[in-house]
Amino acid sequence: MFPLGRILVRGVRRRRRASLRTSTRGWDLLLSPLRSTVFRDAFAPPQERQQYRTMRGLQTNHGRAGVNRGSGLQAQTRTIPIVFVSVSDPVGQGFVASLARPGGNITGFTAFEFSMGGKWIETLKEIAPSVRRVAVLFNPKTAPYFALFLRSIEVGAAAFSVKSIPAPIQDLAEIENAITALAREPNAGLICPSDSYTSTHRKTIISLAARYAIPAIFAWREFVSDGALAAYGIDRIDMYRRAPPYIDRILKGAKPADLPVQQPTKFELAISLKTAKALDLTVPPTLLARADEVIE
Repeated sequence: MFPLGRILVRGVRRRRRASLRTSTRGWDLLLSPLRSTVFRDAFAPPQERQQYRTMRGLQTNHGRAGVNRGSGLQAQTRTIPIVFVSVSDPVGQGFVASLARPGGNITGFTAFEFSMGGKWIETLKEIAPSVRRVAVLFNPKTAPYFALFLRSIEVGAAAFSVKSIPAPIQDLAEIENAITALAREPNAGLICPSDSYTSTHRKTIISLAARYAIPAIFAWREFVSDGALAAYGIDRIDMYRRAPPYIDRILKGAKPADLPVQQPTKFELAISLKTAKALDLTVPPTLLARADEVIE
């Protein structure tokens, strides 16, 4: 059994001000949308406290590059259990050997399920039936797991006779160039998967898509509040709610190596009728009925 307090939780930054707290003797764990990791231990030996400070410092130093933070934490310890929340491709990023049997000191909750790529295509086609080609916007530095997304999107695109085109970008000028080039193509659409860089610059992407009348779908529900046409993705609050019971199992003696990585089970669909109207698009009532949020 792992001593109380000796567990590190890896999360992601979020805009929502919701948090989940659980505590017991000697340890206090906060899963917070506003922090990457919060960890306190009153009883850890001095050398372990220093190790925890080092690991927490890595998060600050690496800023928003979540994949780098995770890799830095992994390099610091192979013994202290780490539970990640919202990692897109834990196998491809080298955190675990497989989803079924992680095999090390790390397990957690993945932020991607293979069917999501098909749902992005399907939703975009329901709102904008004329779409025949879609650009998939991503930054290869902040989304090294992009190949996983692309395979999922390609499968969905083939089912709807849509051509998918990778559109790698690394700065604002490249974002504008990519969307401007897409606007020259007839019947074009845009998919913006989960990526910390595109999330940071979402307002620029949303604004350019509106300027060139390009139907676009994103991975996070919050983007629709910023003017995006539609978003389909995981319910991240639900993922944080599912994390404490997993942590409890480790504290009671379970090994991360034997705890399968959990995939998302709840998804969210958000649609902006205001943006659809501006693009002269009609959202089918059946799709509106399935939406978790509709902005009018």
